[in-house]
Amino acid sequence: MKPSGASSTTNDDARAPPRGALATARRLGPGLIVAGSIVGSGELIATTKVGAEAGFTLLWLIVLGCVVKVFTQVEFGRSAVGGGRGALQLLDGLPGPRWRGGWAVWLWVVMTALTLGQQGGIVGGVGQALAMALPLTESGAAVQALQDQLVALQVQAATQPLALGGSDAAAAEGARLREAIGAAGSAPDAVIWAAALTAPTAAVLVVGRFTLIQLFATAMVVAFTIVTVLTVALLQGQPDWAIRADEFVSGLRGALPPSRDDGGSSMQTALAAFGIIGVGAAELVMYPYWCLEKGYAKWSGRADGSAAWRARARGWLRVMKWDAWMSAAVYTFATVAFYLLGAAVLGRAGLNPEKGAMVRTLAQMYVPVFGEWARPMFLIGAFCVLYSTFFVASAGLARIAADCVVVLGFAPDEADVRRRWTRFFCGLLPVVSFAVFAWFEAPAQLVMAGGVAQALMLPVLGFGALWARYRWTDPGLCPGRAWDAALWLSCAAFVVVGVWSLATV
Repeated sequence: MKPSGASSTTNDDARAPPRGALATARRLGPGLIVAGSIVGSGELIATTKVGAEAGFTLLWLIVLGCVVKVFTQVEFGRSAVGGGRGALQLLDGLPGPRWRGGWAVWLWVVMTALTLGQQGGIVGGVGQALAMALPLTESGAAVQALQDQLVALQVQAATQPLALGGSDAAAAEGARLREAIGAAGSAPDAVIWAAALTAPTAAVLVVGRFTLIQLFATAMVVAFTIVTVLTVALLQGQPDWAIRADEFVSGLRGALPPSRDDGGSSMQTALAAFGIIGVGAAELVMYPYWCLEKGYAKWSGRADGSAAWRARARGWLRVMKWDAWMSAAVYTFATVAFYLLGAAVLGRAGLNPEKGAMVRTLAQMYVPVFGEWARPMFLIGAFCVLYSTFFVASAGLARIAADCVVVLGFAPDEADVRRRWTRFFCGLLPVVSFAVFAWFEAPAQLVMAGGVAQALMLPVLGFGALWARYRWTDPGLCPGRAWDAALWLSCAAFVVVGVWSLATV
């Protein structure tokens, strides 16, 4: 069965693809938006959490998770450029059971429901950052002070245990502080701040346009990534925190981490992170829609199989590949930097980003370099990168959700109808995400649950990419054997991660 939503592009919009590096660079964009969605929940929260739990051991998995997905990402982009299809239209054409839409589309609906929880964790992280900077209630200020003391105690216990009178004294003081935090209850400050951000975000997204989202995402990602990479570099000047060459090399050997002292599994955390680091399942589905909105398919002209169309399409596919790989270079570099920080600082200090102390714990990564400046600097950076993810991912999910309404037959396949549904979901989805956070108030756990859901979806997306490659790709746009081999490797990795995640849920 062919995928639904055949391209209605005409040759009136066709234009020649750019030639030269500068001309090509001006036509990039979808990958930068996806990077804006990635460098947040995946890098700042999930990746550093893996480093905190597993040390340097799983660096290889983090790098693999960033690189191996790009081949599937490009294949989804090829379907968009060569056929004008969004990802759900592609998934709807897969063989198998159907009810209004294909089985894979319904799996996406389930994954997205959990992804909204991940979005809730992200907006909760933004709320925590603002609550740390500006507590709104007396109870909030009291809880913040207690959590500050607890995190400082944990750091000192890891670096100067004798100054605390030994490990037993440190443990006793830690237990006292945890009991005091529990007795203080949950302060509403983070929820209030998250609500204050959600409403204007929804309003901006309803009236937003591609250029606004692209510029916003690019600025946010670049700023905080530069700070993080600089921190890793300067960390080498701190004897207690410097990353040794043997530690870095050990992380690339393909080893698995030992069991944690608390009985938890660092590998399970890592597999959840694999689902969202780099191009996660949500971003793989999202990417074709940004390619379509950028204009790659429209500029290729009507997909009539002619020599002229194939020449234009190949040119715009080349631009799309540059877009995908340039963004991959950015977020892979950022992901490795975040992982190394998590392993070098949080892992050595025995800190793990959890619940109400997530943002505060993450801020400790910057203390060895920036000292007292670390906290305000991190709060600004965390706000930028997490809010960027919340903003960009909400915009992308709204476009996919609008397409889902059409694919499932609840609305006609018309451009005006899609725009109206997109605006509706732009207003709705941020509010739903906030509601999930307000109910659970556990940002790190919500993000990791979304990562598990995305890891389980990866094999389905791999199958969709292979089906599109061999059943629907125009012969004139087919890649070479080396690319096909890499695509199969990418999909095989998806199957391994999906099966392993299912077995450990």
